[in-house]
Amino acid sequence: MANETPVGPVTALTEDESWALLSSMALGRLAISVSGQPDIFPVNFVVQRRTILIRTAEGTKLAAAMTNGQVAFEVDDHNVEHAWSVVVKGRAKVLMYADEIADAERAQVIPWTATVKRRFLRITPTSITGRRFRFGGEPVDAVDFG
Repeated sequence: MANETPVGPVTALTEDESWALLSSMALGRLAISVSGQPDIFPVNFVVQRRTILIRTAEGTKLAAAMTNGQVAFEVDDHNVEHAWSVVVKGRAKVLMYADEIADAERAQVIPWTATVKRRFLRITPTSITGRRFRFGGEPVDAVDFG
C-alpha cells in the first residue's frame, strides 16, 4: 500500500502505487531534449486514464515534443521521515484533433500562471517506476577492528 512505511531504506513501488501517488499531485517535472541538450521544466499536470496530461503554451516544450517526443516525467514528495519518487518514461504527443482536445479539457488541467495555454501534451508511458525512501543516517560498517 502507498502509505506503508518502507521496510528498508529504499522500497520499490508497484505500478498501481506509483499511479496512485502520481494522481495525488499536481506539479511535476518534464525532462525533454531541446536542441540536442537535456532540459527540465516544472509543469502542472493531471493523470487521465494512466497517461500524463500537460497544458502548455506555444514555445520550447511544445516544439521539443513535436521534434522528439521521447520524454521523462518525474514527481516526488517528502515529509520528515519518508520520501517517494515516481518516474514515467514515454512518448509525448501534441494533441491536434478536436475530440482529443475536448477530452483533455475535461481533465481540467488549470494553468497556474496568468498566461494563455491552449495546447496539450499527452505522455503515454512505456515504463513507470517508483521508489519510497526512509530517511536515516548512514549505516555503520560491521567491521571488527579488535
